[in-house]
Amino acid sequence: MRHNILDGKKTRFIAAEPASCPKLTRGKFQYDFGDEAGYTPLFPMFTLGHNFQPANIHAGGLRYHGAGSIVSQLLKDKMMEAVDIQQLESFDAGCLFAKAEGIIPAPESCHAIAAAIAEANKCKESGEEKVILFNLSGHGLIDMASYDQYLAGNLMNYDLKDEDIQKNLDEIKDFL
Repeated sequence: MRHNILDGKKTRFIAAEPASCPKLTRGKFQYDFGDEAGYTPLFPMFTLGHNFQPANIHAGGLRYHGAGSIVSQLLKDKMMEAVDIQQLESFDAGCLFAKAEGIIPAPESCHAIAAAIAEANKCKESGEEKVILFNLSGHGLIDMASYDQYLAGNLMNYDLKDEDIQKNLDEIKDFL
């Protein structure tokens, strides 16, 4: 990112998040509390509202209503992009990665893997050569039950309604 800012480089940065908790792709940049109870100071962030309750699904990420202030500001300033990934696509990517690399990724990391695969497939279709890096932020050894549910066919995608997001954002609209 520093090279983009100081040297005019054109490296793309893409944040991948769960579609069930799409703070970067469908949230709003504004001040919000860092906790559900409203005890913390207000922080500038992309948020779904501190009262947001994401679906209790396995690939829901860490289920936090907001994004970090630095990532939020970079996205707001159009220095990076964001994509949301559905649960089944995320687990598909995680299983492919486990077969190829011998590492079972955490469900949260599978979103980044899925985004990297999508970018690689775009390059394959266009014939463009790119270097694609992603961050594997954790292993999934404590998430084996989630993978078991996925492999058994018991998981499904979750569609978050715009009105549910808006309801929570309306509750914080007066925060500056």
